Amino acid sequence: MVNNSKSETPSFWSRRLILGTTVAGAVVFFIVGIIFWGGFNTAMEATNTTEFCINCHEMKDNVYQEYTPTIHYSNRTGVRAGCPDCHVPRPWVHKVVRKIQASYEVYGWLTGKLDTKEKFNEHRFTMAKSVWKAMKTTDSRECRNCHNFESMNPEFQKPRARKQHLNAFETGQTCIDCHKGIAHHGVRDQLTEEELEEIEAPNPDYIREVPQLYKDGLARVEAKEAAEKAKLKEQKAAEKAKVKAQIEKAVAEATSKMSVGAPLEAAPKISDKGAKSASNIDIDWTNASAVDISVFYPGTASIEWILGRNHGGKRAFSKGDRCTECHSEEIADIGNLIASGESEKIEDPALIPGKRGSFDVAINATHDSENLYLKFSWSEGEHAPAPFVDGGKMDPENSMKLAFMIATDEVEYADRAGCWGTCHADANGMPFEPTKETLLGSDLAKRLDFNAGLTKYVKESRTELELKGRRGKALGGWDKLKSEDEIKTAEDANQFMDLVRYKAGTGEVEDGIILAERKMHGGQGAEFAATLSDGIWSVVIKRKLKSDKSGDVSIEAGKVYNFGFAIHDDYTSGRYHHVSFGYKLALDNADVEINAVKL
Repeated sequence: MVNNSKSETPSFWSRRLILGTTVAGAVVFFIVGIIFWGGFNTAMEATNTTEFCINCHEMKDNVYQEYTPTIHYSNRTGVRAGCPDCHVPRPWVHKVVRKIQASYEVYGWLTGKLDTKEKFNEHRFTMAKSVWKAMKTTDSRECRNCHNFESMNPEFQKPRARKQHLNAFETGQTCIDCHKGIAHHGVRDQLTEEELEEIEAPNPDYIREVPQLYKDGLARVEAKEAAEKAKLKEQKAAEKAKVKAQIEKAVAEATSKMSVGAPLEAAPKISDKGAKSASNIDIDWTNASAVDISVFYPGTASIEWILGRNHGGKRAFSKGDRCTECHSEEIADIGNLIASGESEKIEDPALIPGKRGSFDVAINATHDSENLYLKFSWSEGEHAPAPFVDGGKMDPENSMKLAFMIATDEVEYADRAGCWGTCHADANGMPFEPTKETLLGSDLAKRLDFNAGLTKYVKESRTELELKGRRGKALGGWDKLKSEDEIKTAEDANQFMDLVRYKAGTGEVEDGIILAERKMHGGQGAEFAATLSDGIWSVVIKRKLKSDKSGDVSIEAGKVYNFGFAIHDDYTSGRYHHVSFGYKLALDNADVEINAVKL
């Protein structure tokens, strides 16, 4: 039988594709998809601008007003980070997820949850924690839209920033761990200690290899700083040599004019106006080492503060970094901020108007076979009366007092903070100072002298220090004293600070120890000679190198010691001194800051 039907070939548009879809249908779906995606993406991007974000007064009247004064809004390069740069991911999938999450924020707007400043501030902390948590989870992805660890050049960073960023590479820190509240009012202080530890804990997944670019930059800046220090050292050595040559020439000329047996004319003495010398120390300082060290006003900063939540360098300090590694270039700034009351981190409830925040001290160091010789020189400041003391002078008898401490590495914090480890949040004049009635009424009054309040002490004398203040606990450890046997063991193990103090007005020299408390015991003693001439203080110290008395640190060749000092100028007392960071002292060792060169 003949089949007369014709087989018809389907047209191109009618051909079947995947799942039976025709070419024409696929094209239609494709075009519709592009239009839909384009419309969706256009609408999404329209909501992804700062202008859209501040359309509602909740944003415009609150966080936007906080953001505009910051560097993210206006800076020298004109690069602005808007709301979406910090709060919306750039990858498309994550962006869509974030937009879906934003529906909850729209709901809050519709219900008036944040429609007043009071309501906004009521919920601010909860909102901030949500953002911090999200950024912690994503390794601060939105920060890294603009900032890249691998592109950082430490040559343009302060020493503190260099150390912190290097620490971030090596331990797995992320941007938000340190940089909270950089564009809005900070509420980090409202976190509990447990929350703070959790949200700022290093994440091993974020550990990065330190890029070669960063290593190279670090090497260059360290070499540059070392060269500058070496140049300064050479200049000072040249100045000393010049002075020495002038002295030798003057002596030679004077000697040539003298008849045999005639005595040399006595050199004029520097006026000692304003100071009483305890001794007369005759030393040739020509070949002594010289270093300039800045001291600053610390306010109420204590070792608990250094190890606490408000100190950004806590982690680095706990690892063993010295204070000077981060702050050597900003000592004056720190002191000025605290003394003026402008510091956001260290508050002082009893400011002294006009008190200088810092000043430089020139230190010369030398030694002979028996004694260490130190000379401190600095400019006297203008008188700034203390408003909370009758007459404005806390110690009317002494316009100046100078103290220094020496310790071995057996004192835990001495290696990085010097004498700062003896300053506690519960000591006299500090924020958590116990009342005298509390001190004298305690069992410890039988062992410690509380008649003058709570003095300095070191951690090794306490079973623990309260650092976090959980559940309203006072910071410090005055009431956690170890047993007498443990204190004696600590002293035998050199776990104490050797203290020497001089009072210019009375000429009194005190030698003591700081362990369970500050105790002046006489010790090996020291001699002081102080003068104030033309507004310049000069204090010369002669201290024996070795001692067989308990509570003294003997200084030996080949060993390095921890050193810190404080100056009470302008009739001050207590915590109102200027202090140094911790430095290193040794005999004939060019690698330390205070190098006592042999005569």
